[in-house]
This record gives sequence, structure tokens and C-alpha cells, in this order.
Amino acid sequence: MQLEPKDLYAKLEFDKVLELLEKECLGELGKEAIHSIKVETELKKIKRKLKEVYEYTLTFEYNNPFPIAAYFDLSSDLRMLEIEDYVLPEEGLVKINIVMIFIQNIFRFFTPERKESYPTLYRIIQNVAFDEDLIKAISKVIDEEGNIKADASPELLKIRRAIISKEKEVEKKFRGLIQHYKKNGWLTDNVESFRNGRRVLSVPAEHKRKIRGIIHDESATGKTSFIEPEGVIELNNDIFDLHQEEKREIYRLLKELSTLLRPYIPALKSYQLLLIRFDIIQAKARVAMKMKANMPKMVDHPHFGILEGYHPLLLLKNQAISKETIPFDLSLLHKNRIVVLSGPNAGGKSITMKSVGLIQLMFQAGMLVPVDPESQMGVFKRIFADIGDQQSLEDDLSTYSSRLKNARIFIEKADDETLILIDEFGSGTDPKIGGAIAESILKELNFKKVFGVITTHYSNLKIYAFKNRGIVNGSMRFDKETLSPTYEFRVGRPGSSYAFEIAQKSGLQKRVIKYAQHRTGKNEKAVDQLLVDLQREKQELEERLEEVKNREQSLEKLIKNYEQMHRDLEFKRKKIKLDAKQSALQQVAKDNREFERLIKELKENQKLKEAKQKAIEIKVEREKLVEEVQELTEEIYYKPDPVELKKGPIQVGDYVKMKSGGAAGLVETIDKNKAIVLMGQMRMSIKVRDLQHANAPLDRQGSKSISTDTVSQNSTFESRIDIRGMRFEEAMKVIEDFMDQALMSNAGNLRIIHGKGNGTLRKVVKKKLREYDVDMSISHPAQEFGGDGVTLVDIS
Repeated sequence: MQLEPKDLYAKLEFDKVLELLEKECLGELGKEAIHSIKVETELKKIKRKLKEVYEYTLTFEYNNPFPIAAYFDLSSDLRMLEIEDYVLPEEGLVKINIVMIFIQNIFRFFTPERKESYPTLYRIIQNVAFDEDLIKAISKVIDEEGNIKADASPELLKIRRAIISKEKEVEKKFRGLIQHYKKNGWLTDNVESFRNGRRVLSVPAEHKRKIRGIIHDESATGKTSFIEPEGVIELNNDIFDLHQEEKREIYRLLKELSTLLRPYIPALKSYQLLLIRFDIIQAKARVAMKMKANMPKMVDHPHFGILEGYHPLLLLKNQAISKETIPFDLSLLHKNRIVVLSGPNAGGKSITMKSVGLIQLMFQAGMLVPVDPESQMGVFKRIFADIGDQQSLEDDLSTYSSRLKNARIFIEKADDETLILIDEFGSGTDPKIGGAIAESILKELNFKKVFGVITTHYSNLKIYAFKNRGIVNGSMRFDKETLSPTYEFRVGRPGSSYAFEIAQKSGLQKRVIKYAQHRTGKNEKAVDQLLVDLQREKQELEERLEEVKNREQSLEKLIKNYEQMHRDLEFKRKKIKLDAKQSALQQVAKDNREFERLIKELKENQKLKEAKQKAIEIKVEREKLVEEVQELTEEIYYKPDPVELKKGPIQVGDYVKMKSGGAAGLVETIDKNKAIVLMGQMRMSIKVRDLQHANAPLDRQGSKSISTDTVSQNSTFESRIDIRGMRFEEAMKVIEDFMDQALMSNAGNLRIIHGKGNGTLRKVVKKKLREYDVDMSISHPAQEFGGDGVTLVDIS
């Protein structure tokens, strides 16, 4: 992704979005990774990242909490572990153990059902190997709180038992000594203390010679001595020795564990990367839920198709104070690519322009965006912006000089995969000259077929947009009665600055406004009004032209449908006639047996001449019927079909079906006039003349198979389904079966009843429908017919 200028993130406030993501991250590594987040230019990568985030939001909605929490940075520990014979301290092993437990829980999260519910998330770990023996090895030595287990080894268990035993012995001995010395009045009120890791008696200085032992310390005043009594010195020495043995045994265990983990360093690094990846995904999902963001439809080329879009940061700000945010639509028709956006100051022009850029950056960074899910967004390889004051003391450039420098860079580097955003285009110098230069720059950018949103007040740019293809005017609607902005964006009409009206509302003296109007003259306002009227008429004309085109397309479809229906009707009529003839032929065969009996009787009665004549008549009648049946069969099944002729002769690899009907199959081989056709698991040898081209059968994933009769399905398929009260997995399965049957039955209009509730089942329906790569429109009926509680599907 090429970005201009270098501080584009700050210009479009994408840096603030990254800060929101950083706050939602659970680990420091995730926060660091946010700042190097990549804005992708490949649709495949964008789709994958969006699906990961979308599926993670579903874990919240369906109460399937993903097992990730605050995690540690293992980088320094793994770096030290790479050093041969280095012994990792307990703290490092504890951090590794916690990370391993997280990874283990993530693997356990993906049950067979969840693998189907969250397939994109599952693919992240699908090819990652996980060895649970590592967790067992660490858990054998270290407990969940990070302490070395007493039974980590038999030797350690033995040592710790010995320590406990000695400590009990010391306790018993010490208590006895305390009672004895206290009785004699040789101890202070504090009785005992600890010095140099040893348990000592608190003895007044005047009595210190009365107690045999080692003086470890004295108080600051010298009035108290701290004495380890002689009776426990040997026991404390034993305990000290045991603690040294314990340290040596713990060191041995840690060394063994470090040696065991060393070959797994690459795996541990990959586990850490997994946690970072899931951390970023969950951060994106949490921010998306705050914005009520969605996954739009995607196309692999530059495109504007935003429906009900919001500025992400403005939306969050207004939500916090319970203030309404006005959405905008930016969907350009025909070959329009650039919007020249005009209107009054503080009317929302710059916010709308920035919204387009910010939403695009978020989308290509793999974030769900605050737009309607029916929005259609494209991919840009370059995003350029000229926004705000760009005065540079360092480069000795004024604001206007900086704008011209940007324009030069844009013209040099822009192409048909570039999004350009310019605020207050042409401002900063003499309006007449600045407007002319801006128009020339706009001409160059349009020639390069860039996409863009440009805000301006200059009438010459509005007129240029009106006259030239690829550019369209847009405006922020202004309420003339209240003289206040509505923040509603409209494509197709230029906007007025309403400078005099706003000046009047602000309380500027009337004589000042009157003089300004006199100096401006009537022409300026007349040009603005004329442009608005012309743009309205142009838009109406384009809408009518679009309507005519749609009607022509509808008419063509109707004609094709009529022709097909006519062919089908003619086929059925001839088929009925053929069936009648075949029935008649069968009846003749039955009658023949009766006539043969009569002829036999005639022969017996010596009426040979009459018998011969009757036999000839019967033969002629039968041959005539056979000939009619053959002619009808030839006409119905073998007469050249104009549609089939266009498709050409049947070849190996084509999908075909019998002309008499039935399932479709794949042609494997053709030998002269016969073809081997694979239908399901069966191979059939069929004459080529008995076959016709067919569409490929519906591909069903998995091991399930479907055997069905097309005619019976068409007659029994119910185009309405009710999934109210179903669970997520159950609803997904029922909708899948319903859609599969609908597609095999060629059903066009479907009705799915899911109820309103909290909207969960409605989202399940939309999610499942998007998995089908067929042309379909999704909508909801009027409120009186179910509203948001019913989804209508129209399959083209």
C-alpha cells in the first residue's frame, strides 16, 4: 500500500483507531504489533482477516467465550534458553507454562461443532502441531502459582520432609527455651525475632551473658541483643544444609526441564505468534462491537458502494453522549469515480470525506467497518490525501505551496487504483487563479481515472464536474428555513455555500451583508442556482435512462422466458401426441392377436382370400402407426435445437443429461456415436444423439450424498421455513438443507421466518446465505408482513 503524505494515518485519524485497538489488546506484544498493522491490497487477505474478526464477534453473540487472557512476553526467556546449558529460572518456566496452557485451551475450544461454526478461526491453528507432553513436563515440576512442587522428584520430596521434621524439632526446642528464659525474666517483651535468616531470642543487654549461644545482632541503642540459643544451633545448621540440598535439587530439575524445552524453542515462538494474532483479532472484534461494525460485500477492484456509513470515531463519541450520528451513502453509478463535494462550512463535507478514507483504511487493514452489510467495497493500492494546514517552516513552504507540491506528487504517482482525498480544493490563494489551477489538476486526475472525494466552494469546479464524465457533484443538505446543516450527504447535486444566509444568522450587520451582495452581483447566485437545476435535470434524465435500460433487460428476460415456455409447451404437446400414438400402437399389437385368431378361423372355414385381405389391412395400419411414432420421436428428441446448436457438439468434460430428462452427468469418453457418462457413482453408455448440454450439478461439501427426483422435488419443495426457537448450530444446518433443496428445485422466491428477538437468528440467516456463490437479493418485507422478523430471498 502506497500512502501520501507520510502522516496520512494522522490526517485521516487512523492512528486514533489504532489506539483504540491497542487499549483492547491483552498483552504488550499485541499492543506493539498493532502499530505495525498492515493495510492490505490483496482481496484474498482482506477477506480472510475480515472473516476472522467476524467469526470472533460471533463467539460473543453465541456465548462461546474464546480462551485468551493476559499473556507474557517470552522473547527474552526464549533468547536465553537458546544458549546451551542455560538454566531457565522458575519465573521463565512459569510464563512458558501459562502460554502453553492458553494454547492448549485454544486447541480444546475447537470442538467439531465449533470447527464448522468458526472455520476461518480454526484454520489459524489447523496446521499447527501441539505437544501436550510439554505442559505435563512443566506441570510435574511447577504448580499453577509458579512454585516448585514438593513431589517434583523423590529426592526433593525426601529433602522437604526432612526440613519439615527438623523445623518441628526446632520449634519444640525453641518453645521450651522461651518458657525457661521468660520465667527467669531474661527476655524482652518481643521475646523472639529473626536475624541473618536465623530464629533468635530478644535478650536485654544486662542478661546476654546468662544465655549461651551466638549473638547475631544488637539493637541500635545497644540495649537488646539477638541471640541464637545453643540448644538449636545444631538443628538450624542441619536445616541450613537441607535448604542447600533443596536448592541443588531444584537447580537440577530446572536444568533438566530447560534441556527438555530447548528443542521446542521454534514451536514456543510459533505459539507466542499465535497468541499475538488472536490478541489482535479479539481487539478488532471488541472495537467492532462498540461501533456496531459489519463485514461488507467485497469486489477485487476500486469501487465506491458505501451504504449507511458512519465516521467511526464520531460514532463512538456521539454514542458516549447519547447523540445521534447521521449516516451517509456513497454509491456511484455508471462510470463516475470522483465526487466534487460542496456545501456550507460546518455542514459535514470534511467529515464525510475523511469518513470515506478512514473506512477504506480500516477495511483494508482487516477491520469490520460501521456500514450496512449490503455495502460493496473495493480495494485500492494507493491512498493519497491533502487535508488541513500543511505549512512547513522546515521546508520553507506556505500552505498553498505544500498543496501544489502534493498535487504534483498525486499527478505523478496516481493511477486507476488510487483513492484521492482533497479538502478545500484550490483554496489558499487568489480564488480566480486558485480555481483555475484546481480545475486543471482535477482534469489531470480524471484523465488518470482515479477515484476520489474532493471538497470545494469553487463554482468552476462544480461546473467542470457537471460537464465531464467520471466526475459527479455531491452536496451536504442545508435547511434553508432554520439555516442549519442537516449533515445529510447527497450525490448528484452541487451545494451552495449559503454564505449570506449564514452571515445573516450570525448577526452580521445588514448594511455589511447588503454591500457584499451588491459587490458580488446577481450572476454568482444565478450560476449556482442554474447549476443546481441542470444537475437535477441531468440526474432525472440519467435515472430515467437507467429505468429504460432495466425495462429493456426485463423485457429481454421475458422474451427469453416466453420462447422457452413456448418450446416447452410445444415439446409437451408433441409428447402427448407421441404417447397417444404409442398407446395406439400397443392397442394394435393387442388387436393383432385377436385378428390372428379370426384369420385362423377364416382359414379353417376356407375363406383364404378374405383372410389375406384382412392381414394386409392390419399390416398397413400398424406400419403407418410405427412411422408416425418414429417421426414424432425424431421431431421431439432429435430435431436440432437452436440453443443446443449455439453450444456446439458435446465433448469430453461437458456436463450433459438425457433429452428425455433426468440427472446431469459428466462425459468421460466419446467413441463414435456413444458416450460414457458418469452420473454420481454410476457410469452409463448412451448414444450421443440422446444427450443434450446441462449445467454442472450442485457441489455439496462433505461426505453427505443426495439422491432425488427433480420432478418430485419441484412439486413437493416448500419455499417457506420457520426457524424460530432453534439454536445456532441447529439453525445453520436447517438453513443449509433448505437452501440446497431450493437450488436443486430451481426455486426463485424463498421466505425464512426467524423472528425479531435480539437479531441473532437474522444474522445466522445472512451468514449462511453469504456462503452460497449465487446471485440473490436479500430483503425484509413491510412491517405488517413481518418486517425484520422475516428474510426474503430472491434467487436470480
